[in-house]
Amino acid sequence: MVADALAARGARGRLVDVGCGGGALWRATGARFDQYCGLDAVRYDALPADTEFHQLDLDSSDWPIADGAADVVTAVETIEHLENPWAFVRSLTRLAKPGGWVVVTTPNQLSVLSLLTLIVKQRFSAFQDSQYPAHRTALLESDLERIAAAAGLDDIDVAYSHRGRVPFGALHYPPALARMFPRAFSDNLMVIGRRPRG
Repeated sequence: MVADALAARGARGRLVDVGCGGGALWRATGARFDQYCGLDAVRYDALPADTEFHQLDLDSSDWPIADGAADVVTAVETIEHLENPWAFVRSLTRLAKPGGWVVVTTPNQLSVLSLLTLIVKQRFSAFQDSQYPAHRTALLESDLERIAAAAGLDDIDVAYSHRGRVPFGALHYPPALARMFPRAFSDNLMVIGRRPRG
């Protein structure tokens, strides 16, 4: 989903991947970017040894990257782990160059699976007791759009993963159905916006 969105926008240059994990996004998009920098709370073994990496507390606003240093800043399945998503997106936006893209993905709370889980278990699907404290902050699509706008991003767009698990089982919806009804049948969503030029 993220790789497709960046390709559609012709994004190139330097990618800063916040909450980079093992560098899966770099492997999916590396051909598009000249430079890659990963930031995370720990360095995972799967992250290539020659990758630029900075260890930090993502809930802190003190990040060791210069403002305006990235053409693209991503946070893939990271924001739900943090205490203050508003401050986090402001930090992401600060790292982007004018005209640069900021991408955030998170579990989709408005999917059929998540809404049914909320009704039955009184918690969203990705925020069950077994996932706490790793998953702390459940955000709706409207929350992410408001956060992105408040951080100063424009050209804000929302997309869905088109991959969703059927309730009460391990099966996934057919891709064609998920494309027809993306909000209902996607487990994850993405908000992408651009830091204004000038």
